Amino acid sequence: MDHSYTLSSSPHIKQEEDTRSIMLDVCIALAFPLIIAVYFFGWRALIVTVLSVGACVFFEWAYRALMKKESSVGDLSAVVTGLLLAFNLSAAVPYWVPVLGAFFAIVIVKQLYGGLGHNFMNPALAARVFLAVSFTGVMNVFPAVSPGDLTTLPLWGKVDVVSAATPLSLSLMKSGILPGEQQFTLQELLLGQMPGTLGEVSALMLLLGGLYLLVRRVITPRIPLCYLGTVAVLTYLFPMGGNARLDWMLFQMLSGGLVLGAVFMATDYATSPITTRGQIMFGVGCGLLTVFIRYFGGYPEGVSFSILIMNACVWLFDKYARPRRFGTPRLAFLRRGGKKP
Repeated sequence: MDHSYTLSSSPHIKQEEDTRSIMLDVCIALAFPLIIAVYFFGWRALIVTVLSVGACVFFEWAYRALMKKESSVGDLSAVVTGLLLAFNLSAAVPYWVPVLGAFFAIVIVKQLYGGLGHNFMNPALAARVFLAVSFTGVMNVFPAVSPGDLTTLPLWGKVDVVSAATPLSLSLMKSGILPGEQQFTLQELLLGQMPGTLGEVSALMLLLGGLYLLVRRVITPRIPLCYLGTVAVLTYLFPMGGNARLDWMLFQMLSGGLVLGAVFMATDYATSPITTRGQIMFGVGCGLLTVFIRYFGGYPEGVSFSILIMNACVWLFDKYARPRRFGTPRLAFLRRGGKKP
């Protein structure tokens, strides 16, 4: 009998990618904004990132060892969480901040729900909101950028810096006031020459990282385009303070964590819809909430809250956005008590 072929039932799928390779691609994409963050904020930005990544890896290993579960450190998901958490922090935060945030992200948000793929919200974003609400004073200190001066912030001890306002807070955009040319230009916002968290500074580098992920087919363009497109349309149609529509839209698009959230966090596999229509609704919903919070909320930024709120709605999108069976009338499941045939 010829044993040269092995037959099995369908489907016959050959997939060379696994979780580790996908996470490695995300790490490579995040290296672009990390390099520019270190260039603008100095070596302290790198130390904050290393601490965040190291703490996330340690807490994932320690928790699963304590619970006598198989180690999942090798899939690099904890490394990605650590990078994203660091990108949501200022370079001036005390070193205990990324460690505490890593514990909350890995143990509370991720592992207590069952580990990778079982968490219903993005761990890094949840940790960022936890830190922002619990330690507002520490989280709102943003040093001014010093391009090329890698020692502008002290590596050890208390960071004695004068807090610099971010474009969203300085411009008082809720009142419709844009930054003047002496403060921030659109070119500076694009390149990253502005105060902010490590992942907010350079929209250009974030977009380059996102382009890498698209080329590698790690993410699809649906969620980022729907998210960014919704914000662009709303801010263009409804500028505040009598500002020119295009200027208002561009400042909104390049300020804060919008590009970081749309490209790297809203596209998280575990906390975003799997259906095409669900992803479109998810991206549009994130955009609507971001603009609403920026215009009417108590915080200058709305990206973190909008993504977390939409994370909680993913099950709903996947339930009602599934493709209908061939020959089934549209919305037939609504006439059957919400159960799909």
